Amino acid sequence: MSDDLTDAQTAAIPEGFSQLNWSRGFGRQIGPLFEQREGPGEARLAFRVEEHHTNGLGNCHGGMLMSFADMAWGRIISLQKSYSWVTVRLMCDFLSGAKLGDWVEGEGELIGEEDLLFTVRGRIWAGDRTLITGTGVFKALSPRKPRPGELAYKEVAGG
Repeated sequence: MSDDLTDAQTAAIPEGFSQLNWSRGFGRQIGPLFEQREGPGEARLAFRVEEHHTNGLGNCHGGMLMSFADMAWGRIISLQKSYSWVTVRLMCDFLSGAKLGDWVEGEGELIGEEDLLFTVRGRIWAGDRTLITGTGVFKALSPRKPRPGELAYKEVAGG
């Protein structure tokens, strides 16, 4: 993919969202992805459905929506616990589809934790339409240095 954003990618990004700096790996291939920070330990992810996200019917591919759900729901572990993590299980109920040009948002809520296994309830939506609801189970791999926006992050005075 090119590093240049297309017209669709830069058009009408809702206020409060900023592009995630995922410049390598899978996030780059399916992006760009955007984030809206709602407070320490909270964030919403989003993307605009573009041609490279669509299936043969011109709708957002279910695999893209599931990949996005995986990232949007699992992100709560990074934000609230500052752990690197992997997905153990992702269960999704598809309720509606997203069309080319739709702005899709998602977020997860941490509802359980035991033995470094985290259970998250999540939702993906476009406007007033819920696209997916579901749950994920994520395994914490290792703690890492907290980053800005995470509950454990503390700014160092003087830089």
